[in-house]
Amino acid sequence: MLFSLLSFFLPIAAITWDVKPEMLTIGSVTIRWYGVLFSSGFFLGYILMSRMFMREYRPITDMEPLTFYMIGGTIIGMRLGHCLFYQPDYYLANPLEILQIWKGGYASHGAVVGISIALWLYARNRPAQPFLWIIDRIAIVTALAAFLIRTGNFFNHEMIGHQTDLPWAVIFTQRDLLPRHPSQLYEALCYIFTFILMRFIYNRYDAKTPNGLLLGVFFICIFGARFVVEFTKENQVAFESALPINMGQILSIPLVALGTFLVIRALRNPVITPEKPTTFGTNKPRTNGASSKKKNVAR
Repeated sequence: MLFSLLSFFLPIAAITWDVKPEMLTIGSVTIRWYGVLFSSGFFLGYILMSRMFMREYRPITDMEPLTFYMIGGTIIGMRLGHCLFYQPDYYLANPLEILQIWKGGYASHGAVVGISIALWLYARNRPAQPFLWIIDRIAIVTALAAFLIRTGNFFNHEMIGHQTDLPWAVIFTQRDLLPRHPSQLYEALCYIFTFILMRFIYNRYDAKTPNGLLLGVFFICIFGARFVVEFTKENQVAFESALPINMGQILSIPLVALGTFLVIRALRNPVITPEKPTTFGTNKPRTNGASSKKKNVAR
């Protein structure tokens, strides 16, 4: 209804998007916009997480294993999510093709599962970085990465929207010559807004951010936006046409519900991880001179 009213009052036009997915080619190597933007998410995420670690007196040396867990959890989760949520029959019949990640096929809902498992494994032996503490902060940088990935989808001419006559409709020349919703940009704008909101919350509470609050905001905003924007998008696989809502929306509902629960719990019964629980660069408890003297006297 809203889109119909806007198209009535605004002049009909369309933006032709004819940028190729390939950024440049060097010999036999082709660099694509999507790959650059995807990897930029990890690069910027590393910088932001490093600053949060230093700000909250966590060992900066933990950034290396954390990055390893994040890359593994993201790629494995995104790939398996697509294979199992969207094309299970095909990939279960051709399991080796699951490993062919260069052919594309990723799912953000799968990334949530993969990253969650990876961070749980990471946090097991790090009492100063409990699961909700670390995933809260990872959620901030993930929102930024999601913005970059959806921008990459736009450059790839994929995840396109339904045909429309809105003035900001986009013609994706690599797909067809029909004016369509730039659904990738709708999501990208929502995701960058979520990133800004989460940074504002983190800066306000700083190290006293209640555990689970940022993750809850992430789930509500990211997957709430995903649910709404899906109404403007073409289905990714054929079986979704027979569903009342598509698979992306079905998978988003429980995450929005979980996000709501996390936010309510964090605000009603806040659990805060101490800002300086360890000596910088180690996970051993911090001691001061007075306590050391008492221990010596007790002996």
